[in-house]
Amino acid sequence: MTSTPLVELTGVGKSYGNITALRDVSVSVHAGQVTCVLGDNGAGKSTLIKIVSGLHGHDDGEYRVDGEPVRFSSPREALDRGIATVYQDLAVVPLMPVWRNFFLGSEPTSGVWPFRRLDVRKMRETTDAELRKLGIELPDVDLPIGSLSGGQRQCVAIARAIHFGARVLILDEPTAALGVKQSGVVLKYVAAARDAGLGVIFISHNPHHAFLVGDHFVVLRQGEVELDAKRAELTLDQLTHHMAGGAELDTLRHELNRTQTAELLDRP
Repeated sequence: MTSTPLVELTGVGKSYGNITALRDVSVSVHAGQVTCVLGDNGAGKSTLIKIVSGLHGHDDGEYRVDGEPVRFSSPREALDRGIATVYQDLAVVPLMPVWRNFFLGSEPTSGVWPFRRLDVRKMRETTDAELRKLGIELPDVDLPIGSLSGGQRQCVAIARAIHFGARVLILDEPTAALGVKQSGVVLKYVAAARDAGLGVIFISHNPHHAFLVGDHFVVLRQGEVELDAKRAELTLDQLTHHMAGGAELDTLRHELNRTQTAELLDRP
């Protein structure tokens, strides 16, 4: 890949007091690709999201957007550069309709002051059109968003981010709380976002889901990069092996085998 990455972290580190959350982490995100960042709880995934999304600054290394070094001071600055984050606990108002949630905080208006009012018709039509672009067909955008499945709500959030100009989409564990069918729905639209030319950062602890859509894989362990590989360079079994502990599991297996052998030799 010779093109300039949309987002690139090089040797990034982050500490909170005496606790090192990330150490020498490098990740790149290209247009039209899904970069999967995997790791167990405490691996550093959340800290990485906070740095890329502008919530926290990095202590070491360099963060570049379109090849330009940046240091965001807020998520708004990241959003202005086209970096949008869809968190697992979606910020939606359950009793409001889908179209209202789609435009929440960015509602278009019509008319002139003092008679300016919300342009409800435009919001309804735009919401339906943007969802259909990703192949999302809801029976009625007037439905309360809380009545949709978890997978559908995730998809609405993805479509919203794309509509408001996202070039890089960060998805925080989008399938973690979903069943098999709904996870499949979300993965389908992750692929649609990739095919639309976005760079996607897919955060997950599920190697099976990641391998279905991923083009590049980064596995974090205790704040450091355990694996950095392209799709063509590894199999699902290898990815799962690294996720499960990799070398640590091999060492444990070797030690257990030695213990079992010693016990057999000690038997009369």
